[in-house]
Amino acid sequence: MSMLTPPGMGGEYRITGDKYPRMRRSRHRRIVLVVLASAAALALVGYGVAQLVDVFSGDEKRGTVAADRPDCKPAPKPSPSPKALPKPAQITVNVLNATPRSGLAKKTADELKKRGFTIGEVGNATKEYDKKVDAAAVLLGPKSALESGLPVLGTQLAGAERKTDDRKGKEIDLIIGKAFTALAKKEDAEKALTKLAEPAPTPSRGNC
Repeated sequence: MSMLTPPGMGGEYRITGDKYPRMRRSRHRRIVLVVLASAAALALVGYGVAQLVDVFSGDEKRGTVAADRPDCKPAPKPSPSPKALPKPAQITVNVLNATPRSGLAKKTADELKKRGFTIGEVGNATKEYDKKVDAAAVLLGPKSALESGLPVLGTQLAGAERKTDDRKGKEIDLIIGKAFTALAKKEDAEKALTKLAEPAPTPSRGNC
C-alpha cells in the first residue's frame, strides 16, 4: 500500500499527483472575505451616522450658545459729544487793515463784536503784512489756537489763510487783505460754526 493511500481505504483508492484538493481552504477564504466586507460596510455606515449626528448636534449647540447670550446683538451707537470749541466771546480778535482802503478795520471789528467776539486792537497791519496780503485775510494766532480759536474765527470769513507764530498771548489777528469784500453772512457763519462743532462719527462694535 502506498504512503499516499488514506487509512482504511486499503489499496482501492489512491491519490495521485503532488497536491491535495483545496476545497476547504477556498471555502474558508470566501467566508473570511464576506466577514471583512461586512465589517467594512458596517464601518462606513457607522461613520456616516456619526457625521450626521455631529452636524445636527453642532447646529443645536450653536443655537444654544446664541440663545444663552441675549446680548449677542449690535451695540447701540454711542452719542458722540460735540467738539470742545471756544465760544466767540472767549476769543479776542485784533482787526488789522493791510489794504489802502480806509475804514475796513473798524467796520469789520464792529460786525465781529455784534456776533459775540471780543475785540482787541483795531488799526493798520504791521510792515510785515501791510499791502502784502493777496487773500481775503490772514488769521494769525498762537499754535494753541490752531484747532480752536483759528477755525472758529475762520467760520466768519471764507478764504482766509491760517497761520501761527510764537506769541505768548491768546489773541488772534485778523489781517484784512486785498481780496476782502465783507465778512460771511451771519446765517452762513452760524451754519459753518455748527458744522465745525459736530463730532466725527465713530464706528460701533457688536457684543458678539
